[in-house]
Amino acid sequence: MTYLEQLRAVKSGNAPPPRTDKTDKTPIGVGSVSFVSPEGSPLSEISPPFGRVFEALESGCPDLVPVARWRAAVEDGRRFLAQWGDQAEALGWTARDLFGLHTPEKPHPSYGRLSRYDETGLIWLLEGRPVVALTEATAAIQNPTAAITVYRRFDKPALGPVGDSLDDF
Repeated sequence: MTYLEQLRAVKSGNAPPPRTDKTDKTPIGVGSVSFVSPEGSPLSEISPPFGRVFEALESGCPDLVPVARWRAAVEDGRRFLAQWGDQAEALGWTARDLFGLHTPEKPHPSYGRLSRYDETGLIWLLEGRPVVALTEATAAIQNPTAAITVYRRFDKPALGPVGDSLDDF
């Protein structure tokens, strides 16, 4: 089942049956995901709407996404949801805001789904960098140089900075 099909199944309520977590072999509910530390103690529990979507992401690499970026997104998603999941939900962030990817009708084999910033969720852009602040409209991401990058939930430009339009030429 492709990533998009899994997300559609979650949204429609036809998600696959609960799977077994590899660390402790106990079933995980369809509506939540538990994170377990190396010592075996629970780190946190992620409730809907993010738990099932994260589970779908974790189950396999989406088409037209490099495997290394998918692996990084799974780790970044796990870290983000453990720290910011409840606040993100309270602020109205959706699964699409966090995990969304562009889905073209007939993509060329060389197309990369991460190439559309305006349709890419926050988690895909973290690449190991931590979120240090979250509002209903933005997420502040700390870079290794200590500089802060602001991710905008709304009004993301498709071509680049505002005013950077092809009509200007």
